[in-house]
Amino acid sequence: MVNFRRCLTALGKKNWLFAGSERAGKRAAAIQSLFATARLNDIEPAAWLKDTLEKLPTWPNSRIDELLPFKPPA
Repeated sequence: MVNFRRCLTALGKKNWLFAGSERAGKRAAAIQSLFATARLNDIEPAAWLKDTLEKLPTWPNSRIDELLPFKPPA
């Protein structure tokens, strides 16, 4: 069985070379890491991002880690 998610990531590696700059590439890598973390924690990445972007303007900096895509401990 072929792992298509792994194949898509491998195909996308060269595309990140054209992010515009090294700084933009680092930002893209950070976002991809957050999406991967969300997937690993069974959180829908698009829903997590939408929710986070809605909360962010009024969210206190001291609690910013609570917005990361981790499941709360059971």
